[in-house]
Amino acid sequence: MKVLVIDNDVDLLDVISYALRREGFNVQIAADGQQAIQRLKSSKPDIILLDIRLPKTNGLEVLKRIRERDDIPVIVLTALNDEETILQAFNLGADDFITKPFSFRQLTARIRAVMRRAGAGQSADPGRTLRVGEATLDLDSHELSVGGRTLRLTPTEFKLLHILAVNEDRVIGVSRLVEYVWGYNEDDSGLLRTHISHIRAKLQQLGVKGVEIMGIPGVGYRLRCLNNKAPKEA
Repeated sequence: MKVLVIDNDVDLLDVISYALRREGFNVQIAADGQQAIQRLKSSKPDIILLDIRLPKTNGLEVLKRIRERDDIPVIVLTALNDEETILQAFNLGADDFITKPFSFRQLTARIRAVMRRAGAGQSADPGRTLRVGEATLDLDSHELSVGGRTLRLTPTEFKLLHILAVNEDRVIGVSRLVEYVWGYNEDDSGLLRTHISHIRAKLQQLGVKGVEIMGIPGVGYRLRCLNNKAPKEA
């Protein structure tokens, strides 16, 4: 598995690279935003570890550019443990974040969890789709389409929308959603709310009508499709 680590702390880059290579990862590094963008042009990694505070081109701008061209899973590394920065990263398409300092056991566990989520759709049979109201969710490409318009979901958005759609009109608890998508059993409602908001925005951007993701305070979320009685896999 090829990992691109983007961080301006050269000592941390060396330590992360050494730790990941011991775990069998193929590691590439970049020390600033511009170098990271050049690396992405020459070689596509399987996953990216991205520091927020980068010289030349900051991490959030790098994340934005990544999402403009690809859906490579991205884990944000940050010493900025403020909610605004974290929410901004998720709104730009980050799949997970880790606050510095962190243990390398936690880092490798997060990498593997994110890659499992990213691979969920790829393991589906080619051409299989799921109806979400009037929209179609492609289980292979992670694309959501309606009326000739198409948007690609991030791996996290795909997995969330998929579990909500196949359990249409059922309330799914926050802890169950978090465990299913991120692989740990915690009531991380803020993280979940950010990704649900992003999915809603994409449904609205596509002009999908009759699909609601309803939040049940203190409980969880429910997807309702007003234009069909049940989602069907094709």
